Amino acid sequence: MTSSLIELNGVGKSFRSADGHSRPVLEGLDFQLRAGEIVALLGQSGSGKSTMLRIMAGLVPADRGQVRYRGQPMSGPARGISMVFQSFALFPWLTVQQNVELGLEARGVPRAEREAKAEAAIALIGLAGFEGALPRELSGGMRQRVGIARALVTEPEVLLMDEAFSALDVLTGERLREDILELWDSGQMPTQAMLVVSHNIEEAVMMADRVLVFASDPGRIRCQLSVQLPRPRDPDSAEVRALIDEVYALMTAGAGRPARSHGSADMPATPTPLAERLPVADVARMDGLLELLADAPFDGRADLPKLSEEAGLPDAELLPVAHALALLGLAQLDQGDLQLTALGRRYVDGPHGLRRDLFGQQLLAHVPLIAHIRHSLEQEPSGQMPDKPVLRLLSEQLDDGQAQSVLQTAVSWARHGEVFEYDFHTGALRLPTGDEESTR
Repeated sequence: MTSSLIELNGVGKSFRSADGHSRPVLEGLDFQLRAGEIVALLGQSGSGKSTMLRIMAGLVPADRGQVRYRGQPMSGPARGISMVFQSFALFPWLTVQQNVELGLEARGVPRAEREAKAEAAIALIGLAGFEGALPRELSGGMRQRVGIARALVTEPEVLLMDEAFSALDVLTGERLREDILELWDSGQMPTQAMLVVSHNIEEAVMMADRVLVFASDPGRIRCQLSVQLPRPRDPDSAEVRALIDEVYALMTAGAGRPARSHGSADMPATPTPLAERLPVADVARMDGLLELLADAPFDGRADLPKLSEEAGLPDAELLPVAHALALLGLAQLDQGDLQLTALGRRYVDGPHGLRRDLFGQQLLAHVPLIAHIRHSLEQEPSGQMPDKPVLRLLSEQLDDGQAQSVLQTAVSWARHGEVFEYDFHTGALRLPTGDEESTR
C-alpha cells in the first residue's frame, strides 16, 4: 500500500471578520497525499483551496481536526514541505541566486553548500546563466521558475503549488508545466508528491494522477477522479478529451440550481441564504455566450470545452458565466454541456426591452439577495437605502472582500434588469427612476 505523506482528518478552519462574526472556510476536510502521486485541486475562487495548502504546509494552524506529516502531528512549517505561490513572491532587491538561497540560509546551511545547491536548482529549472539577474530583468515565466527553484532547493518531499501557472500567458504556462512534468517523470526532482491548485481543467488532467473537485461555503472535497493515463499525455487524444469532459461535468454538477424559497405541494419551504456567493459573471459576457450558444454550430447545446475554445474564455472565466446563466434559468448545465432553455431562446431572440424585463424577472425569482434588496427599497418612503446594512448581512457568512464582490455582482445584474440602481459615490441603493412613485 502506498504510504501517505500528509493526512488531513476532519480539518476545519474559520476566520473572524471585522464585525466579529466567525466564518467557516473549511469544514470536515479529509484528504491524503500519497508518495509518488500528483494531485490537482479544482474549485471556484474563495472556496478555501489556498487555506488548505497553507494548513498542509504548516503555515496556518487548523482549528479542528488532525493534520499529520509522515504520521506525526504538524505544529508548524515542516522541513520536508515547500510551497510555490501564484505571485512569484521574490524579493526584488535580491538576485536569482540570492532568492533561491533564502530557504537554505534560514536553515543555517553553510555558504559554500547553499551556493552549490542553489546553482544546481537554478540549472535544474532551466535558468543557468541567470544567477546574477534581478527579478525585474526576467520575464514572468522566468520569475516563476525562480520561485520553483527556491522551493526545490531544500529538496522537499512534498511540493505544493498554489496556481503557480495562472499568472503566466498560456504558452509560457504550458511550457513550464511540461518542464516540471519532465523533471518529475525523469526522477530528477527530489519531490515525492505534488499537490497543484488550478483553475484550468485541461492542466489538471494533463498533470495529475488524481483530480479533486472542491466545494464551497465551507470548503471540502466534493468528489475526485482517478487519471490512469501514462505521461506525457496528448491533449488532443480521445482519452484526454473524455477525461476533460468528465471533469467539466463534475465541476458543474448541481451548479446553478435556483435557490428554493417557497414551498410546494410536495416540497416544504426551506430558507434561502441571502449571503449566497454569486458567480462573478459580467452581463455582457453572459449575453455574448447565450448568443454564441444559440447560433450554429451549437444550435442551443454545446460541450463546455468546445464552447470555451470558441468563446476564447479560460475555464476560470467561462464556468462562472455558465453557472450564472443556469442560476437564472436561461441555460442549464447537463453532464458538462451547456444547453439553452426555452426562456433563454426567448431572451436571445428578443429585443433589448424584453431581455431587460426577462432578466429582472429571473433575478427576483432566483437570487434571494436581489429580491431582498428590492423588497427593502419598496418599504422605504424615499425608495433609497445605504449599502452598509446589506454588507453587514453578507459579512455574517462571507469575508469583507467576498461581501463586496457579491454586492458588486448583484448591483451589476440588478442594473441590467432595472431592479434597482446604485450610486457608487455615496453607496446608496435606490429604486429605478419611475419606480419610486409606484411604491407610495
